[in-house]
Amino acid sequence: MNAMSPAAPIPSHIPPEAVYDFDMRHDAGLLADPHKRVSELLRDAGPLFWTPRNGGRWIALGHPEIFEASRDPERFTSTFVPKEQMAALMAMMPKDAARIPQATPITMDPPEHTKYRAPLQKTFSPRAAVSRIEEIRSLADELIDNVIDQGHCDFLSAIAEPLPVTVFLRMMGLPTSRLAEFRDLVHEFLAKTLENQMNGASMSRKVADAMLPDILARKDNPQDDIISLLWATQIDGEPMTVELMEDYAVLLFIAGLDTVINGMGFGIRHLAQHPELQAELRANPERIPDAAEEMLRRYSFTMPMRRVVKDTELGGLQLKENEWVVLFIPGADLDPREFPDPEKFDMNRENKVHIAFGAGVHRCLGAHLARVELQVLYQQILKRLPEFRLDPDQPATFHSGNIIAFDSLPIRWD
Repeated sequence: MNAMSPAAPIPSHIPPEAVYDFDMRHDAGLLADPHKRVSELLRDAGPLFWTPRNGGRWIALGHPEIFEASRDPERFTSTFVPKEQMAALMAMMPKDAARIPQATPITMDPPEHTKYRAPLQKTFSPRAAVSRIEEIRSLADELIDNVIDQGHCDFLSAIAEPLPVTVFLRMMGLPTSRLAEFRDLVHEFLAKTLENQMNGASMSRKVADAMLPDILARKDNPQDDIISLLWATQIDGEPMTVELMEDYAVLLFIAGLDTVINGMGFGIRHLAQHPELQAELRANPERIPDAAEEMLRRYSFTMPMRRVVKDTELGGLQLKENEWVVLFIPGADLDPREFPDPEKFDMNRENKVHIAFGAGVHRCLGAHLARVELQVLYQQILKRLPEFRLDPDQPATFHSGNIIAFDSLPIRWD
């Protein structure tokens, strides 16, 4: 995993000073201490640079550059390929080939994006998120009970994974008896998607197939869950289709699990490194929401992709049509142009408006639910566990793709 990807040729329009050799999947520094490496990149490579690795792409690290690109889909699109190219690719596929679900509406731009996002708005509203607080608290306590007498655990596998996966299953109306199956599916999806795009496409099909029996069952037997709600929805006056239900299922699987898992991981890792913060929050639990927001800023972890629609300028550099730009959001929230002394954890920071959940039309739909899950988890961990620390014999491990993610996070309180 530490071998760098092959270097692609550097396009002639890119000046030498804009090139920095960085592999967003295999960079050793990124996998050892992710946000330390991000701060180094901001200093050494600058807010926007071209890397020949991973097929050749732009890496946007700076806050203004990422904010601008996030809010301008007419120049920076979320669609993977132009519509005419996608049509040609679909025409070349065998007629009996399995359909590949799309993560609708992440891979769309307005106005289509707006139209397909609307059915999900009510389900992920602030009120809907708040209504789940006690359910999440009870689940967090149950998971803590499983490990509290051990004096240690791998926080990722013991708590950070099962909590949001269980919440996801309940919201979708899927049986919680399938928890182990869906946790395995999370691991497989991330591993294979990280390898290459074709594996990612096949995994999207596998995710949809895992939910398809329940999707079909809800069409004629609706329950109080997201699947039933979507079946009752019309798009432009047209009834819901199985194909679109599959797309929504893949979206909710991707967005609802990996993001929250890693948000919890970085928050608990920071608390484990700072016993004085644990003590402060135990004495003043009303500060936990402030701490949760500052941890989201300090340890943002998503890196969405954009494709350049037409030749344009960003950050003083010339970008060409169909080039890829990685919106490296961890850099935006560590940009000293936006946040003074950005590496300092400061709950009293004057500017608290991070973009850990993105910006523009693609801002994370589940941000309200994620905040509730994070805050409740921190409340219960600090209430139930004694002072905890990182395991000195088992350092945390990471992987990187379009998200900086944990493989393991061993902690101790013995």
